[in-house]
Amino acid sequence: MTQKIYTHKDASPTPVTQGGPLTGKKIVLQPNMSVCGWPTNAGSRALEGFVAFEDATVVARLREAGAVLIGSARMSELGFGLTGDTLSEVLSSDGAHVGLIADTMGEARVAAAGSGFFGFKPSFGIVSRLGLIGLVPSMECYGIVARTVEEIIATIGVIAGTDENDFSMTDEVFPDFGEAKGPLKTHGVAGVVKECYEVLNESEAEAFKAGLAKLEEAGFRIQEVSLEDFNLFRTFHNVIGSVEASSSAGKYDGVRYGHRAASARNWNEMYLNSRGESFGTLIKAYLFQGAYFQFENYPSFEDACRIRGRLVRHVAGLFEKVDVLAFPTRKLKPDAAGAATINEIYEVFSLTLPANVMGQPSLNIPFIANDSGVDVGLQVLGPYRSDARLLALGVRLSPTSKGVQNS
Repeated sequence: MTQKIYTHKDASPTPVTQGGPLTGKKIVLQPNMSVCGWPTNAGSRALEGFVAFEDATVVARLREAGAVLIGSARMSELGFGLTGDTLSEVLSSDGAHVGLIADTMGEARVAAAGSGFFGFKPSFGIVSRLGLIGLVPSMECYGIVARTVEEIIATIGVIAGTDENDFSMTDEVFPDFGEAKGPLKTHGVAGVVKECYEVLNESEAEAFKAGLAKLEEAGFRIQEVSLEDFNLFRTFHNVIGSVEASSSAGKYDGVRYGHRAASARNWNEMYLNSRGESFGTLIKAYLFQGAYFQFENYPSFEDACRIRGRLVRHVAGLFEKVDVLAFPTRKLKPDAAGAATINEIYEVFSLTLPANVMGQPSLNIPFIANDSGVDVGLQVLGPYRSDARLLALGVRLSPTSKGVQNS
């Protein structure tokens, strides 16, 4: 079983520090997070045989807090989607308390929804990405999956914070995660983007409405809001993400590390053959698409970046009327786990990727919300750097909370 769900498991994991806020907490990572001495292939042949030579900033902070790093779960190639991902399985069956997962399109929240866990994507720029082998730099971050919100609060409180070596981090004041444990301060208005119902089937819509009832039980007033360009989030993530991925993957050339093709007659042939053999079909398609927008249709990329800014401003305007936005988090269906095309991947994550496009925090709260057993998570999205307030809401809505009981 260990070989099936891990790419690497520490034979004798021990905490570096005793008495820290995460002492005794077992943490599972992914092999795109640098842990000194561990195989770090990011699920791709492009990094075949690569071993990290230093800890990522987040890993170093986990160690200092007393966490026990038990191993790396299997992951999709370069973190694109959840194909072959086993992080939730490690949490379910092998005793891990918390899992860290690269969240590029909503992987933390979708994985959590499928396993009945909480999944959290923090605001972009509050957690250092130094040592994270990523694919889409402007949209990816460390996501956290755990059984309880309290474990997420403890973890994010450790890993968030400035890092002078990561220039993508915010210069603004960081959230105070101690506030997440205090009383929830809110006006009590949850906005529901009516356009999200267009992608739900009847059972999913009913389950989502039942999840919204949990918000009402907690004292929130539900207010329908409109975001006419909602469907553009998917398009812009696709265009911008593929261009960034094409650029990011340029370093995987087989010269310094990773897979190198055999029997090449010259350097150019070695480079081309190594690239051709290093990536799976899905990633190749994504990289080719990015190269197309980068070199053949650059105006479309520029338009996507410009309208992305407009969407961010539009959503910021919605937060002047509501405290949070509520979305469903659809469970990953078995046939979707092996999604074979870019469109199929984006269909799975269409309801979670808006938070990545905007860089805003989002929390999946698990509910089995209707009698038919349709497993739909309730995803709440807050304004930028409202992470602590969002987690406080998660505590209040937790099935173990006195405020709201699971049905």
